[in-house]
Amino acid sequence: MNLNSLLPRISKHYLFLIAAMVWTFAGSMLLIRGFSNVGTPENGIIKLIFSVLFGFVFYGLLFTRITKKHVLRIQNMEIEKPVIFSFFNLRSYLMMFSMITLGITLRLSGVVSPEYLALMYITMGIPLLMSSFRFYNSFFRPLILRFDRFCADKKCHCSIRL
Repeated sequence: MNLNSLLPRISKHYLFLIAAMVWTFAGSMLLIRGFSNVGTPENGIIKLIFSVLFGFVFYGLLFTRITKKHVLRIQNMEIEKPVIFSFFNLRSYLMMFSMITLGITLRLSGVVSPEYLALMYITMGIPLLMSSFRFYNSFFRPLILRFDRFCADKKCHCSIRL
């Protein structure tokens, strides 16, 4: 028996959905943790606004490129049924591991106050959640286009416009 045959495989189209759910989970978890621990620090509203703004900036400057690379990598995979974990490459798994480790270390060490840690969670949660939409789009777009073509062939008025 080959070890390779034991690895769970999935259509590369569904890798987009898996990636979207993972990014949604991570972003939502950070946002929930952040907003529930934000408290009322001095100048809290201003700090919260800057945290949200930095989240959007982070998304625009960094995460759009990262997700675009992942989408292109998945689309260009030669294997039609890759391993289910291949929605990330090794570098991304290492980055995810280091970010989780850093977050846990900062929280448990008490080096950063919970209010500021909450703001960091919000700053990171926003681009993660927003990035998940690119993966959802890559998953649902072909399905909607297929449905649209089906409706056009049947001359029905159920077409969805993107």
